[in-house]
Amino acid sequence: MKIFCVGRNYAEHAQELKNDIPEEPVIFLKPKSALLQPHTPFYYPEFSNELHYEAELVLRVSKNGKYIQERYASRYYDAITVGIDFTARDVQRELKKKGLPWEKAKAWDNSAVVGKWIPAVPDVFKGPINFSLTLNGEIVQRGKSGDMIFSFDKIVSHISQYFSLNIGDIIFTGTPAGVGECVVGDVLEGFFEKERMFELEVK
Repeated sequence: MKIFCVGRNYAEHAQELKNDIPEEPVIFLKPKSALLQPHTPFYYPEFSNELHYEAELVLRVSKNGKYIQERYASRYYDAITVGIDFTARDVQRELKKKGLPWEKAKAWDNSAVVGKWIPAVPDVFKGPINFSLTLNGEIVQRGKSGDMIFSFDKIVSHISQYFSLNIGDIIFTGTPAGVGECVVGDVLEGFFEKERMFELEVK
């Protein structure tokens, strides 16, 4: 199982981090060990003093594929949810200053959270999908799939030009503006439309 992530897929988020708007999807990976398992506590990483949440829509790959044409890409995912791509922002900042890869800031154990899956029933991917994240009961992020720079199908097709997609892989499709810091004791809740997909306490 592979975890693919898309960076800078919402213009406002790219701007809030002072990044350029990409001309093609920005892809990075997290290892299997990054996936927080169900009923496993989430602990604040010891190596960071600035942990940021990044809520995203997440796709589940349902079919093996390579070199997938965009028009056929929807056949390769069968479920969607809301997740968090946690980032050790202080670690990332220092690595970027040095021009170094920043997997240590993004891909550490348990840094990827996914909620319960919603099967791809006929209407689930029709029209913009609204999602949100609350921090201690207050909404801190709102996103809409229609605001993504690159669509689900474009992302799936693009990834498949470089990596084989396999059943069970998951794809984080990018975070909207509003990312911010969380601390021990904070409670984060992810919503797909009005349905709560997960609740997570930072320990």
